[in-house]
Amino acid sequence: MSLLQVKNLVVEFPSRRGTLRALDSISFDIAPGEILGVVGESGAGKSLTGAAIIGLLEPPGRIASGQILLEGQRIDNLSHEQMRPIRGRRIGAIFQDPLTSLNPLYSIGRQLVETIQTHLPMTAKQARSQAISLLEDTGIPAAAQRVDHYPHQFSGGMRQRVVIALALAAEPKLIVADEPTTALDVSIQAQIIMLLKDICAKRGAAVMLITHDMGVIAETCDRVAVMYAGRIAEIGPVHEVINHPAHPYTAGLMAAIPDITQDRERLHQIDGAMPRLNAIPQGCAFNPRCPQRFDRCTQDRPDLLTAGATRAACWLHTPAGATV
Repeated sequence: MSLLQVKNLVVEFPSRRGTLRALDSISFDIAPGEILGVVGESGAGKSLTGAAIIGLLEPPGRIASGQILLEGQRIDNLSHEQMRPIRGRRIGAIFQDPLTSLNPLYSIGRQLVETIQTHLPMTAKQARSQAISLLEDTGIPAAAQRVDHYPHQFSGGMRQRVVIALALAAEPKLIVADEPTTALDVSIQAQIIMLLKDICAKRGAAVMLITHDMGVIAETCDRVAVMYAGRIAEIGPVHEVINHPAHPYTAGLMAAIPDITQDRERLHQIDGAMPRLNAIPQGCAFNPRCPQRFDRCTQDRPDLLTAGATRAACWLHTPAGATV
């Protein structure tokens, strides 16, 4: 059974000039212990999808239709107050900049103890012991001493480890990690990625990993969803999507990654730019940039179609015998 199910999720932003549709019928699921990568250009809707699941959409953004189910329970229609115990206890969140997740006025120990006691029935002594254990699990040396230090006394990589410890404090079943390695240098990125993978394996937690870095996706994820203009362009096992992309946009992304085995003077690029929300073209949103488009692409919007081992929202994969 899926731990998380997202069904036809639509997120809209009302404005003076009309309603902008930022997420348009997004559907996917995540199984227990699975890491699903969500990748795409800036503005594709990756972080917005994560925010909708956590229940932290910025007003005036709102879920207009669709459903989000966590362990079979619908959570998209809960009030802010009803969502608070779920956020932290059942869904953990890791954000891009650890400084925005940590209170600079409190020691990290106090923040961890507070989080643990909010969600779990523990005494202050038990919670402090658990906090030290979490810091050790996330690779912070001399955790018993450092538990009383403040966020400014940690490096960027160590702060991100503290944020991961905070996200795990109440033993959630799902972790939404939004660009957790972007602010870190490459060697620290690798450590954080390994840490996330280990935590998943040990705790059986599912992870939704939002990033624009295909290298991180390839190293970490079981499956990947490629987003474009508020929709899923392709979803499938990570090795299939990387090695045999079925959507022209995914193929363009893969071709843009430098390959050390090839001697090329120029990197491949996808011409044009992703459309603004108020100017998404009719039909497939990618059609103005697509080298393989034909008439139907400019008229009808494709749903996800079976494309070998993956599913792609592309008319190139129309089943044999279907009308074009």
